[in-house]
Amino acid sequence: MSIGYACLTIGVPGTNLSRCILRNATEINLRKIITANLLALEAMIDYNIENHIRLFRISSDIIPFASHPVNNILWWEDYKDLFLRIGKKIRNGRVRVSMHPGQYTVINSSDEKVVCNAIRELEYHNRFLEVLGMDPSCKLILHIGGVYGNKQKAMETFVNNYAKLDKSIRDRLVIENDDKNYTIEEVLAISKETGAPVVFDNLHHEVNPPEKIQTETMWLQECAKTWGEGDGKQKIHYSLQKEGASVGSHSNTIYLSPFLKFYNKLPNKNIDLMLEVKDKNLSALKCNNITAKGVPIESLNREWDRYKLLVL
Repeated sequence: MSIGYACLTIGVPGTNLSRCILRNATEINLRKIITANLLALEAMIDYNIENHIRLFRISSDIIPFASHPVNNILWWEDYKDLFLRIGKKIRNGRVRVSMHPGQYTVINSSDEKVVCNAIRELEYHNRFLEVLGMDPSCKLILHIGGVYGNKQKAMETFVNNYAKLDKSIRDRLVIENDDKNYTIEEVLAISKETGAPVVFDNLHHEVNPPEKIQTETMWLQECAKTWGEGDGKQKIHYSLQKEGASVGSHSNTIYLSPFLKFYNKLPNKNIDLMLEVKDKNLSALKCNNITAKGVPIESLNREWDRYKLLVL
């Protein structure tokens, strides 16, 4: 099993990402930010390889305003050598990378402009992974979107618009259950229509369960069936509810007792598990350590979780 984290690396020099607001998005500023962010991505990849973290979600913000008309830089050509260098490190380090377009990337919207903007976002993310030299097992994760007063029609709109996407995007796209609108059962139904693999998110499932009562294990097995030979290993998301926060908020760290309970009942451990957590690489390190060393769940407590993050 590969256990990874998303977008940002905590406590590692040279890995901070830069941003700017729209009115400051001049070509000079954009080029400075693109260069700095690509070098930060390279530092993240170096760190992950050094620490045996083989799963990583790349931030969507590496290229600022990538799908916006304000950015007309041919970044895939101008920075090709840097992309090739980073991509070679990713492949040689056996790191599987992915990207997750943001909440406004909605292809089932009733507003055609929103759909067009979403397609441009997907084109950007797909091109980014292509320029890195990543094969289709390096995925783009997408939520289904809104309900718009008629969930069945919204699901049909997703299926129809999915079919219009370029094949290179469809080959990368995986769909995920969310914490408000679409349950894992509904996402699996959409998968049957589209052929898109399904990512199971445990916290979203806990917050937004389907009407059909099945164990997590059974849903994981159903999701596994959607992953084809060219898709790579099945991928799932794991997170914990943050205490005292709004429903669906991710915890600051992964507490190992509940994590091990989840891990121990996985029907197949030859999968990729993405942690969605505030302390990012720190939780990835401790989860990798504890699974590799086979620490029994009976020896854990919350104080251990809080203070003994890295060393067993």
